[in-house]
Amino acid sequence: MFKVILIDDEPLARQLVRALLEPYKQVTVVAECGDGFEGFKAIQEHHPDLIFLDIQMPRLNGFEMLELIENPPSVIFTTAFDEYAMKAFETHAVDYLLKPIVKERFEKAVQKWLQHAPAKEQIRVNELIEANIYEGYQHRIVVKDNGLIRIIPASEIFYIEAKDDYIKIVTKDGSYLKKNTLSHIELSLDPQQFVRVHRSYMIPVTQLKRIEPYEKDSHIALLHCGAKVTVSKSGMAKLKSLLGW
Repeated sequence: MFKVILIDDEPLARQLVRALLEPYKQVTVVAECGDGFEGFKAIQEHHPDLIFLDIQMPRLNGFEMLELIENPPSVIFTTAFDEYAMKAFETHAVDYLLKPIVKERFEKAVQKWLQHAPAKEQIRVNELIEANIYEGYQHRIVVKDNGLIRIIPASEIFYIEAKDDYIKIVTKDGSYLKKNTLSHIELSLDPQQFVRVHRSYMIPVTQLKRIEPYEKDSHIALLHCGAKVTVSKSGMAKLKSLLGW
């Protein structure tokens, strides 16, 4: 028996998916969730084989929820986005269904998943998130903090530091670790607001207080928060270009 969770803020959309799943006796719906917070908790509790996931939801959207899950289940997206936009990550999920969902298209998606379900084939979440271009640059970062979900507005970030397989996000309220790469965060944040000044550091330009020479071809950026961040030669070039120096 395969366990399925429906995550969508539209009750009628969840009701439709549940009805369309009724002919599949090898599948059981173990939970229905109205937003990403509920979905995350349900996934941790039930460990489903498949989720039907909406993208635009209140509080926590579908992509942000996926970022919090270390070993995600298979995903079929249910979304109002047009097919052209979805092609950016079409190959990274089992499938996607455009709303209003058509029965024949739904059956094709489920059959596609069932062909791979015995192997527990997982989506490649990092690649999927990197293809997340559906609403432009992110204005917040979502992290897990001692079992809680914390949403950090980009405006509250002092700087971001690479830490092996993680990034450390430093804010006025403290620092938080997130399993991700600085390269991905660099792509997701507005380049007019955040600059990769070193292979290990990214800073918001609003935090920049002054820059002092350091070693050959490098500098030190003094931030308003009191931190000192190394600026490489290429990082300095980015700052000069952005700030018009």
